[in-house]
Amino acid sequence: MKKIKYPAAAGTFYPNNALELKKQIEFFAQYCQNDYTYASRAVIVPHAGLIYSGRLAYEGISLLDRNLKNLFIFAPAHRVGFEGLSLSGFELWQTPLGEIEVNQQINNELKEKFNAQFFDKAFEYEHSIEVQLPLIQSVFKNVKIIPLLAGSADYQVISQIIKYYYDDKENGFIISSDLSHFLTDEKAKRIDAVTADMIETGNIDNFQYEQACGALGIAGLVDFANKKNYSLIRIGMHNSGLTTGDKTRVVGYGSWFLYEGQTNEFIKKYYSKLIIDICRQAIKSKFEPDIEEIKYPQVFGRIGACFVTLEKNNTLRGCIGSVIARRPLINDIIMNAKNSAFSDPRFLPVQQNEISQLKIAVSILSEPKKMSFTDENDLLRQMRPNIDGIIIKDGIYQAVYLPSVWEQLPDKREFLETLKVKAGLNPDYFSDTFEAYRFETVYIKEN
Repeated sequence: MKKIKYPAAAGTFYPNNALELKKQIEFFAQYCQNDYTYASRAVIVPHAGLIYSGRLAYEGISLLDRNLKNLFIFAPAHRVGFEGLSLSGFELWQTPLGEIEVNQQINNELKEKFNAQFFDKAFEYEHSIEVQLPLIQSVFKNVKIIPLLAGSADYQVISQIIKYYYDDKENGFIISSDLSHFLTDEKAKRIDAVTADMIETGNIDNFQYEQACGALGIAGLVDFANKKNYSLIRIGMHNSGLTTGDKTRVVGYGSWFLYEGQTNEFIKKYYSKLIIDICRQAIKSKFEPDIEEIKYPQVFGRIGACFVTLEKNNTLRGCIGSVIARRPLINDIIMNAKNSAFSDPRFLPVQQNEISQLKIAVSILSEPKKMSFTDENDLLRQMRPNIDGIIIKDGIYQAVYLPSVWEQLPDKREFLETLKVKAGLNPDYFSDTFEAYRFETVYIKEN
């Protein structure tokens, strides 16, 4: 007779009646944002009661590749303290929707290779894995699970486990975590926005446990993504106040999926036309203030920087942008589209009858990285034509060239000298305080 883990959270975190539970999940499916068509193999999803975070969790799990045969579920232990990672000795986990099998072969490998230990007591009343199971069962018909609870552990272990099993395309990974806990709505949104930025930029050096109860799992997946040059893309964020109406003490929820590449590349691949449409709409709004806003996916909510370039009859008509990411990308696109049209000091403002004649291009920037060099020749050696955008700084002097400038200035020295002149310096200027930063862009141009 197989060892079965019976539900502990049914009737509290989700309905214990199968028909009622199915109807709730059908509701989630019906009202998903459906922003993305990408099939991922790793997601971050919340684990609160389904009435609060179920739609967001369902949307994340529904983005997982349907060919997966094994799902690793990394979740925090809320009720029992222990060291390291705990494995489930149960062979089957039961929910009102039926039973789901545990992959005991992988469990035994995790014990042998990563020192994870079987500890069923930790799972007895824990909800952080259990609430994911009905959602998994509604999306997958033939999948096994590998439940792992994190106690006091190093997130690097989770990163190493994901790396070890990721090459097998039948393996997928769920990170179960809520965000901030029991803050006011205003403070929760502020802190959760910082957490989102850390997840989306991969900068988790100062990630605090208070930001997310599943911080170890989140940090493990982000670390894995950093090492593979992958990205985590936002599916959505909200908090419990959306359901309860109580803004005084909320819990934050967020969901992300793993993309095997860089976020800016993802945006270009799937949303180039949308970006051009958003820019044109932003310019039109100067003359048509009641124009309908264009719906955009949550990936545009990440902090980002861009330049918007306008041409008319193959001649520059305006170009303004941001070098440093300080606001949501959607806001930066809209603001720079308007500024390029109406605030570039080199040109008269665009008139309404010109809008249809404009050709729009958008460059989305990566985070600038400071370059280390011994002298000007060393700097020139490091510059990569047609790849690097370059920022130079010295005291009050500063200028930037986008990578597209290499088309007009393919010679490295000429590129750097004219950039100095743009900054207000002599072309042969150099000093011990001279700084240079490089960045890359994805370039989106209207056909």
